[in-house]
Amino acid sequence: PASMSKLMTIYMIFDALKTGRLNLEDEIKVSKEAASKGGSKMFLEKGEIVSIENLIRGIIIQSGNDACIAFAESLSGTEREFASEMNERARALGLKNSLFSNSTGWPDTNHYMTAEDLIILAVKIREDFPNLYNYFKEKSFTWNGITQSNRNPLLGLGLGADGLKTGHTEEAGYGLVGSAKRGNRRVTFIVAGLNSSVGRANEAEKLLKWAYRDFKAQKIAAEGEVLGAIPTWLGEKKEVSLAPNEDLFILRPIVGDTIIKSFIQYDEFMRAPF
Repeated sequence: PASMSKLMTIYMIFDALKTGRLNLEDEIKVSKEAASKGGSKMFLEKGEIVSIENLIRGIIIQSGNDACIAFAESLSGTEREFASEMNERARALGLKNSLFSNSTGWPDTNHYMTAEDLIILAVKIREDFPNLYNYFKEKSFTWNGITQSNRNPLLGLGLGADGLKTGHTEEAGYGLVGSAKRGNRRVTFIVAGLNSSVGRANEAEKLLKWAYRDFKAQKIAAEGEVLGAIPTWLGEKKEVSLAPNEDLFILRPIVGDTIIKSFIQYDEFMRAPF
């Protein structure tokens, strides 16, 4: 997954902020190990003091390996221990085909994610931390006099793109977990294994435009609309009504007829009381 797996590191940071373990204003001291890490960098210097908020920007916008390690050491003591905690949280989130050996996405045979897991993670970041999601659409960040642009090629193209994370290594090729919103429709997608950054940008743009151009969201049920009922067991009433707690939509092609069939499936009676 290369640096796309930094989304798991970001999830850990956002969760620590949400639970109060960290505050955006908290500051940490950068270690020699963090400052000397190769690859994409925030250009942290050994011994300097940096805030959690700046580390977030360094990871999301600049894809800084040094920023990831600085945070991992701050939260867990060592990057190895942090990776262990990443794996524990990944299992809790339902990421069934992911394994982390580091915080950065540095190539390792014991570090991998599937496309499906990356999409699940991207959606959970947006849904679990809506007040922090805006960092993903910031276009540039400057640290130690060095300004770097967000590597997401779709930002600023008028496509509604607002996240999330690119990745690149020789082993992985060029990839992007992207997301965009137009009106009440959001598209979250992944491209991976491209041969160049230009190819990544072109394929991501084509995929996003195709999703919005050739498909539409059709409402099939309204919030609170009773759709049916299922039997109850040992209840005062013989059945209980079922209704969605939000409007339900189905994605369908714009061209051609789409036949939509619906049914209610349940495993057992509703057992009273409930």
